[in-house]
Amino acid sequence: MSKIAATGAAFATVIILLVGGGATAVVQAIFGGNNSQPSAAAPADIPADYLAFYSEAAGVCPGLDWSILAAIGKIESNHGRSTLVGVADGTENAYGAGGPMQFLKPTFDGVIARHTIPAGGASPPSRYNPHDAIHAAAYNLCDNGARRGDLRAAIFAYNHADWYVNEVLAQAKQYADTATVGTGDCNAIQATNTAAMTAINYACGQRGLPYVWGGNGPESGHAGFDCSGLTKAAYGAAGITLPRTAHTQYHAGPHVPDGQPLLPGDLVFYGNPNTKIQHVGLYIGGGLMVDAPDFGQTVGRRPYRYSGDAYAGATRPAGSVAA
Repeated sequence: MSKIAATGAAFATVIILLVGGGATAVVQAIFGGNNSQPSAAAPADIPADYLAFYSEAAGVCPGLDWSILAAIGKIESNHGRSTLVGVADGTENAYGAGGPMQFLKPTFDGVIARHTIPAGGASPPSRYNPHDAIHAAAYNLCDNGARRGDLRAAIFAYNHADWYVNEVLAQAKQYADTATVGTGDCNAIQATNTAAMTAINYACGQRGLPYVWGGNGPESGHAGFDCSGLTKAAYGAAGITLPRTAHTQYHAGPHVPDGQPLLPGDLVFYGNPNTKIQHVGLYIGGGLMVDAPDFGQTVGRRPYRYSGDAYAGATRPAGSVAA
């Protein structure tokens, strides 16, 4: 049995169990507790092998959810099922695009020159192989903005059209359980559990307050917060006690494994874990965090990844982390 066939068989079992009622535990076992979980629409529309590839490939890029890859695969080739010219092996459409993720050959060659496609596809990697094409798409999105939380820029770089960006995001929303992805919107908070939702709600409620070094907020007699004062107070509102500094909060864990997507409520850290973690923010989904950044600035929403950010990783105070 080929790798694709074996993966498909495993996912066929998952889909049967999904219909049978054991959905949450089974799907989490496949996707991991750190990726968004698929909505009921996802396994009904996405072939089992492709669903596995989307989930696996998303892991190469922090901030990229599998549902974005799946949405692109849906729009570009209906997950490899389209009969249009350019999808089948060796063919190209009128613009030179080929394969399930519709890569131009120079673009695909550029991606695989910069990144090593994991084993499991063709040798050498091929834009017509779904495993390779989906992983290359993940790296391409990561290089163009997904890693720093700018999904719109990343998708626009994939296909330079605003309508395309909007269509991808809308399709991704249909595929993903939005509670695990988060909205990035303080007016429409979503999270996987009450503690994370409470922490996000608290942090969002402090927007506009000034950065104050050593500040623990108005309830403690301070005009505002510093970064770790905000996260400590946010989780304190949820009944979870955190250490006071960013460095000690980082080492308190539990840590989200490197390369795994974040969940709303995760704490994101910056600096050197061995010497000094110097900043922390509260991830709220959509590539955004709420933080108290520095002197002269206020508590607010910002991309959690940015140029030169010295990102060190994330912890999940609101729940255990599956390795």
